[in-house]
Amino acid sequence: MAIVVGVRFREVGKVYYFEPAQEPLALNDKVIVETVRGVECGEIAMEAKEISDEEIVKPLKKIIRKVTEADLKRMEENKKKEAEAFRICEQKIEKHKLNMKLVRVEYTLDGGKILFYFTADNRVDFRELVKDLASVFHTRIELRQIGVRDEAKMLGGLGVCGRPFCCSSYMGDFQPVSIKMAKEQGLSLNPVKISGTCGRLMCCLKYEQDSYEHLLRVTPKIGAVVDTKEGRGTVTETNLLTGMLKVSLERNPNAAPVSVHRHDVQVLKDGKIRIEKAELDALKGIE
Repeated sequence: MAIVVGVRFREVGKVYYFEPAQEPLALNDKVIVETVRGVECGEIAMEAKEISDEEIVKPLKKIIRKVTEADLKRMEENKKKEAEAFRICEQKIEKHKLNMKLVRVEYTLDGGKILFYFTADNRVDFRELVKDLASVFHTRIELRQIGVRDEAKMLGGLGVCGRPFCCSSYMGDFQPVSIKMAKEQGLSLNPVKISGTCGRLMCCLKYEQDSYEHLLRVTPKIGAVVDTKEGRGTVTETNLLTGMLKVSLERNPNAAPVSVHRHDVQVLKDGKIRIEKAELDALKGIE
């Protein structure tokens, strides 16, 4: 077991563990730490607590100190330099004719490294760009290719629901989402309707998935053969939330399906949820 504090480097980002400093630390205190990127400023997101060794990524680094006025002043200066570095990098990208989009520039607190985050459809050979940038800034340069979800998290914005992006407002880590979830929740498999602003499947598909999985276990699926009070039939439509089914009776297949509740049927053979190849092809690339 070990005593650790949690530090976050972005307003909505992953929490990393560090060894506490000698001085007392409270939530939201700004602290200086050393990371693989260099010396950075973070914020206490979790007060000191004991956790098991299995949860720790070793070696566990120690918090250097709380921020000082000099640190805050340097951070403000770095913000100004980041804006200028962004402008220069965009010019260099255009000069080298690289198919990439610059998203963000970050200086480490001590100025020992500048990180350039970008998106691109394919791998980019940016070796000459790095040399060019190093000759301008005379410090270590690192270019990192990120995904469109990471871009949305960094830049923020409004989702189709009209609220700020979940990823940039409170989600620390991305949750896995799949086309299967959309299918199981009875959503239209229209890319426009199930994709977020980033062009990938909406993160909120995950929120109610556990409930839908439970309802799917207790509700006959479309195509299921069931016995009802009015006879045997096949389920043609389901409403998972209300539990109501529409069943086409074998004794009168041309008549309108009857409406029954899932509690009032006996399942003889359940159906399956299938995603057609044409649907998968239409949704290719949005997971």
